[in-house]
This record gives sequence, structure tokens and C-alpha cells, in this order.
Amino acid sequence: METNKILSSLSYFSIFFAGFVFPLVVFFVSTDKEVKGHAMKALISHIIPIIGVPFLLLSIFFDIGVIATGSGIPFFLISSIAIYLIFVMIIVIWNVYKGVKVLL
Repeated sequence: METNKILSSLSYFSIFFAGFVFPLVVFFVSTDKEVKGHAMKALISHIIPIIGVPFLLLSIFFDIGVIATGSGIPFFLISSIAIYLIFVMIIVIWNVYKGVKVLL
């Protein structure tokens, strides 16, 4: 296998072991334009889940009364966690798909 394909694929698979660090390093170290493109796409897909964190914090703020008193079910918090987990799973599956696609 070509080193370029392996680096491109590992950029996507790094969601499991190195987060956004590996694609960032590959982007700055590699001289191949195609590898840089895959590294940038992988980097963006690794950073996208961070966008959901403020919404999770906001849902805690909305349900703080329910959480503090224990008087009910924190609906916003539970639903936002469920949506966030589904969103993260979609991104993980997309990264695995792209990593395998680059290898083939």
C-alpha cells in the first residue's frame, strides 16, 4: 500500500486514538496535496462534535431547577444528550467509512 493512502486513512481513523492531533500533524507535515485534503477533512470532522458541548451546557442550565430539586425528569438534558450521542455516532461512522474508502 502507498504511504499516502495509509496516512490519509489514519487521519480519519485517528478519531479513535488521537483526536484532532494526528490529522493536524499530518496536514502540516505532509507535502502531498491529496493527503493534506484528507487530513483537513478529518480534522474538521473531529472538531465538529465540540460544537454540541455548549448546547449540552445550555440544557443543564434549563433543567437546573429540576435537577436541584429532584422534582421531575430533566427532559432537556436527557434529550440533548441523546441527540448529541446520535450525532457523534454518525460522525464516527462517517470517519470509518471515509477511512476504509481511502484504503480501497
